[in-house]
Amino acid sequence: MSNTFSVSPPNWNNIDAVRVISTPQLVGQNTLRLDTSVGELTIELLANAMRLRSVEQGDYDYGFLVQTPDVMSLELTLSDQSCLIKSNNLSVLIEFSPFAFVLSDTQGKALCQSPTDGHFVRRHRVPPLAKVEKGWLFTTDLKSNEAVYGLGEKWGALNKRGQLLRSYNSDALGVNAEISYKNTPFAWSPDGWGVFSHTPAPVTHAVGHASWSQRSYISLIEDDNLDVFVFAVNDDENSAAALIKTYTDLTGSAPMPPSWSGGVILSKAYYQDPEELLSVAKEVRKRGMPCDIITIDGRAWQDTDTRFAFEWDKTRWPDPKSVLDELKSLGFKVCIWEYPLISVKHELYKYFDAQGWFLKDKRTGETYQYDWDQQAFGKVLSPLPKSGIVDFTHPGAYQYWKEAHKDLFDIGVDMIKSDFGEQLEDDNMLAANGDNGHTLHNAYAFLYNRCVYEAAQEYGKNGAFLFCRAAWIGSQRFNSQWGGDPQADWEGMIANIRGGLSWGLSGAPFYATDVGGFYKDTRDDTLYVRWAQAAVFSAHYRLHGIGPREPWSYSESANKAVMHALHLRYRLQAYLQKTMHQAVDNSLPVQRPMVLAFPNEKQSWAFENQFMFGDDLLVAPCFDPRGVVEFYLPDGEWVMFRVGERAGDVLLGGKVHELTLALDEMAVFARKGCRIPLNPAVLNTADLEQDALGGFLANETWSG
Repeated sequence: MSNTFSVSPPNWNNIDAVRVISTPQLVGQNTLRLDTSVGELTIELLANAMRLRSVEQGDYDYGFLVQTPDVMSLELTLSDQSCLIKSNNLSVLIEFSPFAFVLSDTQGKALCQSPTDGHFVRRHRVPPLAKVEKGWLFTTDLKSNEAVYGLGEKWGALNKRGQLLRSYNSDALGVNAEISYKNTPFAWSPDGWGVFSHTPAPVTHAVGHASWSQRSYISLIEDDNLDVFVFAVNDDENSAAALIKTYTDLTGSAPMPPSWSGGVILSKAYYQDPEELLSVAKEVRKRGMPCDIITIDGRAWQDTDTRFAFEWDKTRWPDPKSVLDELKSLGFKVCIWEYPLISVKHELYKYFDAQGWFLKDKRTGETYQYDWDQQAFGKVLSPLPKSGIVDFTHPGAYQYWKEAHKDLFDIGVDMIKSDFGEQLEDDNMLAANGDNGHTLHNAYAFLYNRCVYEAAQEYGKNGAFLFCRAAWIGSQRFNSQWGGDPQADWEGMIANIRGGLSWGLSGAPFYATDVGGFYKDTRDDTLYVRWAQAAVFSAHYRLHGIGPREPWSYSESANKAVMHALHLRYRLQAYLQKTMHQAVDNSLPVQRPMVLAFPNEKQSWAFENQFMFGDDLLVAPCFDPRGVVEFYLPDGEWVMFRVGERAGDVLLGGKVHELTLALDEMAVFARKGCRIPLNPAVLNTADLEQDALGGFLANETWSG
């Protein structure tokens, strides 16, 4: 099934499809069971959520949840037309015919409720809950102008109000459309509610989308089973942060990446052979470029025609360990690429086929051979052969794939770039657990990356760090992602950064862009510089694209400006590590959009292309080739963040400012009076002291 959906809503004739047809009863004092015209449903109250489920659930648990939520004891009040259940924290009023609900706090404040979108001749134009042909429809009310965030890595506006989106992982081949690599069916409002559909299946979200309902949030869950969490928090300080933490309490928080992962990752698609790779690595050190990691991409170390098989292309890599040893002697960590498919032209394909470790063709029972769309490769990238797709629901395949990484880590590999994982698009595919390709599609990214992350945990010598592209519910546990394949132009840069911010608002705190853009590179000096500057203030930093991304491959002025940015990245390592620890503890992303950083200053929310880097630095990336940047400073007094020179004039918050920047300048600001720790200038994180020395004091004195 492709990632397509109609702009028209599903059939609304099911408005009365859900009715209570017998008296609800409490089961075990904590579960309300409703007998309805579409089968039995249960409702439970958690500390800060309502959980609504169909009784029939699938046999296979993908492990998206890290805990079984504690269920609260209930008090039931029953009448002919409705019932009220209460716990210590929440209450739910449930109306029977048609089904409707109001979720409130203990003071009676409604935090989330069924839609108020009415019809001239019936109560609901949009049903609060319905069983439809494709699965289930669940709807909540939206107030006028209420904002909604989350739903994974999406390239458009962070506020999803008015959008029609589908949670369905895709090899998006860019950042220019609705489709994306990382999705999660978790939407939330700063007003204190969130909706999380616990499912592997695709979910379509009409977020105040006018052709469905401009005053409702509607989720179409393409699953026979229903399992929806409706979060409700009443946090006057920051409901946004509380909702994200509620989601990650269920689905897991990101583990702390190793400190070296905060350094610069140098990459391109791709270094042709060891000689080119070592030549670039030596040039990095010769020119004094700060860098920790160098990447050996897919075509760099594998034979494209026979990949992927955990082996080096012997024609170019007769002795890979000696090459990795030389990289180590130069102070580099090594990253290598992989994907979860095996070419029909490799002997490993025959072994997997005999073991039954590939996804099957449902029609024939034989291994499903995935045929790549050759249009995606063009003249730049080599076409890929027919391949089998590894079935990670099969315990044998999972264990083999994990253990096969041992030899790579043993010869000096430090991290894995796990690419792809979005190729399950056909109902004709069948997995060992009985699910078809449509059902497994999104969960596949979770299973694949969990397997590789477990390999890094078990065999890695320098801490587990995984860089993955595709992601689903809970994938933040594996611990960082990058935004794949942006177009190398200004809009590509903006969308790539925005995708990371949206992913951060969905419970995943660590993200990197492809600095300089991946494809359609025009060697635009200014674009490259501005992208490199913005990436200083992200969790991870990767220079990557088709073609060289070393600073000196551009003009001398660009080289100088980017080198300045890279040195600043290393001086901010202590600050970055502190921010990462916060992310692990409370799930706040390293890059925090205004709605999250300033929840009580609504005028700031409209400025979606700027963000807070940790607690103290406001970053306004420059997206204008003239150097013009417009930004909003929240209430208070702010100074420009400049290392090694006078901090500059105080700027007043609560208003919009505009600056024209020189090529080596960045629009980054700190609150007056705060201190930013600064490390000494180094070329590798291994050279950093335990504690940062000195610091930037945000006033008009000399700093850094």
